[in-house]
Amino acid sequence: MNPAPPLPSFTMHARQSFGRALARALAGAILFSFPLLMTMEMWWMGIYLDRARLLLLLVLTLLLLLPLSYFVGFERTGGANEDALDAIVAFGVGAVAAALMLILFGIITLAMPLNEIVGKIAIQTVPASIGAILARGQLGSGQKDLEAKQRRAGYPGQLFIMLAGAIFLAFNVAPTDEMLLIAFKMTYLQALSLMLLSILALHAFVYALDFRGSEHAPAGMKFGWLLISHSVAGYGIAVVVSLYVLWTFGRTDGASLTQIAMMTTVLGFPAALGAASARIII
Repeated sequence: MNPAPPLPSFTMHARQSFGRALARALAGAILFSFPLLMTMEMWWMGIYLDRARLLLLLVLTLLLLLPLSYFVGFERTGGANEDALDAIVAFGVGAVAAALMLILFGIITLAMPLNEIVGKIAIQTVPASIGAILARGQLGSGQKDLEAKQRRAGYPGQLFIMLAGAIFLAFNVAPTDEMLLIAFKMTYLQALSLMLLSILALHAFVYALDFRGSEHAPAGMKFGWLLISHSVAGYGIAVVVSLYVLWTFGRTDGASLTQIAMMTTVLGFPAALGAASARIII
């Protein structure tokens, strides 16, 4: 029996490439999470957020990172196992980045209870880990293979990319009290107008305004079907994401159906913009 071939060595070039990928992921984690790292509402969420909801959020974030790794992971991957490792590393980088910045800002100290420290880091890990996984697409260069992967993914892949963008931007707005204030001040007519604006903005960003990276309508597809299958579907994703984020942050607790609908409509606008920008940027 012939001996098994030796495993390939981790060469200096490979170490340097992985080191650059980690540095890029750390930069992306800090860059994308910076607004929330300096938001007081997020500090309080780390203390008071229901731990079961926080744990569910972290699990869903990790599951979100798995396909994102395939589309725009911070390092080129060669299969499902490497995509999974990429996602786990990005999650870890996000946690480290969040912890370092919160320590630097004096938001967490060793004098605090462990539960409070863990909560503050955990809630900030969500945007930071998404930033880490997006680092390749945003801070890397010449990633034509990413574009090919996204084309092969087809319509389901496009919907998933919109989901990721909606989650990221909605997460940046949902903790703020201003979002609640707007929801309470708006009339029903203003809410309906905002819904329409959200759909039109999503459609315009992706198909009509000719931004760099925007898409052309599929050949032969009529405007009405394009609007329903892509823009209205994207807004539906934004609404579902908004409702989940509001529930996670406890915004729906004790609220009436009307109040929840108004808050979801308000949060649905930035979520729709996030879905649209994800289609363009990612």
